[in-house]
Amino acid sequence: MHNAPNSTAPVLHPDSPLIQASGLCKTYQEGSRRLVVLKDADLKVEAGECVALLGQSGSGKSTLLNLLAGIDRPDAGEIRIDGHDLHRLPEHERTLFRRRHIGFIYQFFNLIPTLTVAENVRLPLELNGWDQARISTRINTLLTDLGLGERADTFPDRLSGGEQQRVAVARALAHAPRLVLADEPTGNLDATTGRHMLGLLLEITRGAGHTLVVVTHSGEVAHCADRVLVLDGQRLQPGGDRLTW
Repeated sequence: MHNAPNSTAPVLHPDSPLIQASGLCKTYQEGSRRLVVLKDADLKVEAGECVALLGQSGSGKSTLLNLLAGIDRPDAGEIRIDGHDLHRLPEHERTLFRRRHIGFIYQFFNLIPTLTVAENVRLPLELNGWDQARISTRINTLLTDLGLGERADTFPDRLSGGEQQRVAVARALAHAPRLVLADEPTGNLDATTGRHMLGLLLEITRGAGHTLVVVTHSGEVAHCADRVLVLDGQRLQPGGDRLTW
């Protein structure tokens, strides 16, 4: 992992549990109605684990991912990533922490349409201060591993859905984050493409020792995880039978 010089962002330590969250509460106001999404939710994820997060639509799975990424703040509770209280960091440091240590894969890809495949993957590396030679090597390796070596100079609107999702995965993994958060990464793909995408994602994250937390409705994704949790009644419960919703 390459950090920009003179950074004040906390540095992760490989031997600590990666995620420890306790007492998480999150509510939203919808008109006159107060919607409780999370209530006293607890979560612990060890380094290198792949955890599948299941739950009914609207149960708060994406909200939980946004809290773990530091994109949103809980109303109450604490999130520690490798011992660092994410939401006590000043906003600038929290942004740097997320940029360097967390990769996020979105269901709808969120690629920048005016950038080529290589430029989309290059962006997080430049933001993290990587040198150009290392950036080029990393991009070439990732795109080759994901079967996109011939698409480096292509713009997103010329790609299939499966190819766009592979670019999104490459961008999320480019800076070698220890924590990868994926929100329905196969949700917009057909079954065959989704299965292939899942295999690539698991192969790369496990091979690199990354921790993966993936929101899914797919029983196949859940079956491949080390552990399944179900968000039910605003709390996380063990999903022993790998239920789907």
